[in-house]
Amino acid sequence: MNEILQQTAFFVKEKLQNAEAGHDWSHTERVWKLAKQIASTEICNQDVVELAALLHDIADPKFHHGDETAALKIANEFLSGREVSSEIIDQILFIIQHQSFKNRKEIPSEIPIEMKIVQDADRLDAMGAIGIARAFHFGGFKNNPLYDPEILPKMNMTKEEYKKSAGTTINHFHEKLLLLKDLLHTQKAKNMAEVRHAFMLHFLEQFLKEWNGEI
Repeated sequence: MNEILQQTAFFVKEKLQNAEAGHDWSHTERVWKLAKQIASTEICNQDVVELAALLHDIADPKFHHGDETAALKIANEFLSGREVSSEIIDQILFIIQHQSFKNRKEIPSEIPIEMKIVQDADRLDAMGAIGIARAFHFGGFKNNPLYDPEILPKMNMTKEEYKKSAGTTINHFHEKLLLLKDLLHTQKAKNMAEVRHAFMLHFLEQFLKEWNGEI
């Protein structure tokens, strides 16, 4: 399995070499590392965790015309060409299909620990200093406004509303990033999230003071 993991890492790195910087190989590598850290504290199938972490953003629908099947097809084709059992492939595809924040209302009530770990790792990478950098990079990529006090955050959006949202980057903190801390599953991830969440709150406080010319 070690060789398959290395082949997968190489495949993903090549596949994402021209990806948007918030969803590129660097993001995937960070999620992979975080997933391994979290997995070390849980009873789980480490192979499923690592392969799913590596392949979770292989074809993000945002950059594939909203196609939510592209990643499943690519991952299935890649894994089927290697010595990976159909049972493990099915588990990995389930994680890829359901792990996204926008799909949180469609997830079954009982999900496997492997998915909890990958989801936690992915959500941690959307928090803290990295999360702030990724949010503003993607906002710039979409040419969204930094902030507009007259545009209020849209809370509890449906999946379709979330996908079409073109609000401000600061609103994205309230619509998603600040919610992540309470959506984590594992104790390891929850512990790691405390510092990242606090950093985002401090950043928002500083941002608004500067925006209003208070400091």
